[in-house]
Amino acid sequence: MYSHKDLIVWQKGIDLAIIIYKLTSKFPSEEKFGLINQMRRAAVSISSNIAEGRSRSTRKDFAQFLHIALGSVSELETQLEIAKRLEYGEKVDYNEIVAALQEVSKMLVAIIASLKAKT
Repeated sequence: MYSHKDLIVWQKGIDLAIIIYKLTSKFPSEEKFGLINQMRRAAVSISSNIAEGRSRSTRKDFAQFLHIALGSVSELETQLEIAKRLEYGEKVDYNEIVAALQEVSKMLVAIIASLKAKT
């Protein structure tokens, strides 16, 4: 059985979390307990749920955790839009970050569909 670390979607999720941490480190300090915290938690949740789901013994459980990760993707995409409209983060290409997030989303959807097809 492969480890969660072997999953490309998990690796891309980790990359996204690093990007979000770097991005939010430039946000105004008054957002420390607001948008910064929410974005970081959502970003970390993506790979964390992939890892937890991968460790489960059934495909159904794995798919459930992938659904949770997918929810975190949507949450983070919404928070990125808010940050963009607030003009947080100088010279940040939000479209590039959202594209990476959408790639993770598509991968999660594909894995979920594959797991359901095998059930």
